[in-house]
Amino acid sequence: MLKKLQQKGMFSGFKRTPQRLSILEHLDGNTSHPSADEIYRVVARKNPSMSFATVYNTLNTLVQTGAVRELTIDPDRKRYDPDTSAHHHLICLECKKVADIPGDIPLEIPRGVAKDFVILGNHIEFYGLCATCKKLKRKK
Repeated sequence: MLKKLQQKGMFSGFKRTPQRLSILEHLDGNTSHPSADEIYRVVARKNPSMSFATVYNTLNTLVQTGAVRELTIDPDRKRYDPDTSAHHHLICLECKKVADIPGDIPLEIPRGVAKDFVILGNHIEFYGLCATCKKLKRKK
């Protein structure tokens, strides 16, 4: 992820501290869509001087530069996705696990609904139960 950001020139004005590099390292290739709390818990183990504010501010900067997507798919907390390619999500309503759906899903908007809009993109969310939660529900 660090190399990707450097290649895109996203580091202007972004100090490369050990704490921030640790956050980037944790996000690199991470498909769990972690929250700021989850990221903080992991990186603070390696960096005891890490503050939650550093994690939160770093994530905000990464979102502003387009290096990370902020997801509002969990009503309890924001989650972060380092995969900024076009994709969609499956969300378990029980455990809140999030899985990626790669690629594009063709979607036709009814005529007249978006007549005053220029559509620049979309993000589709599918809700249900993951395999683990489905098994647990059956046992109850």
